[in-house]
Amino acid sequence: MAADFSISVVIPTLNASGSLQVTVASLLARPKEILVIDGGSADKTVEIASSAGAKVIEAERGRGLQLKRGGEAATGQWLLFLHADTRLSSNWWESAYEFISDQSNTGRAAVFRFALDDTAPQARRIERLANWRSRALGLPYGDQGLLISREYYSLLGGYREMPLMEDVDIVRRIGRKHIIFLDAMAVTSAKRYRQDGWWGRPIRNIFCLTMFLLGASPRILGKIYG
Repeated sequence: MAADFSISVVIPTLNASGSLQVTVASLLARPKEILVIDGGSADKTVEIASSAGAKVIEAERGRGLQLKRGGEAATGQWLLFLHADTRLSSNWWESAYEFISDQSNTGRAAVFRFALDDTAPQARRIERLANWRSRALGLPYGDQGLLISREYYSLLGGYREMPLMEDVDIVRRIGRKHIIFLDAMAVTSAKRYRQDGWWGRPIRNIFCLTMFLLGASPRILGKIYG
C-alpha cells in the first residue's frame, strides 16, 4: 500500500506577527493545508496567516489546547506541529518524505534538529545541549517540531490541554525508541534567550522540566516559565 504524503501543518499562535510569515514561508513544498490556531492575538497574526493562505481557527489561549484543536481540525494523514517562531531548513521536505515513505514509521514520530537564529557562541552551546537532551533522554521540545501519522497520534490520545509541558507530555507517551531525528533543522528565534539571558532561560527550562517530571502542576509551572 503506497504511503499517503498529505501533511497538515498545525501552528499555534499568540501575537506572532513578528515571526509567522517567515515560518510559513519556510514550508517551501506546500503541505496539504496549514492551520493556524490562534489564541486571541491582538496584533496582525490572523491577517498575516490568512494572507499566507493558512486556515485560521480561533481557540482559547493555551498551547496544549490550541495544538489539540489543530490536531482535531487537520485533514491530512500526517500531522506536523510547528511553533510560530520556528522556521524549517530548506531540506525539510526531503527529510519528511523519506520518513513518511517508510511504512513502519506510521507507528513512530519524527523531530528536527534544534538550532537558534543567532550567531553568538552561546547559541551554539544551547544547541548542543538541546540536541543531546533530545537524543540521550528522548525529550525533544516542541520547538523541534513533531511529525506524526494521524493514526499514531490518535492512538496516543493526541496533545492534552496543558498550559505548559504539553510537548514533554506527548513525547514521553511516544517513547525514546519511537522518535526519529530527521536530517533537517528547526531554526527557532533566540529572542527569549537574549531577553532572559543565555544562562537564565536554560536554567529556567531545566527547572520547569525537572519539577514537571517530579509531578508539579503544569499550571503552576506556566506561571514560573512566563
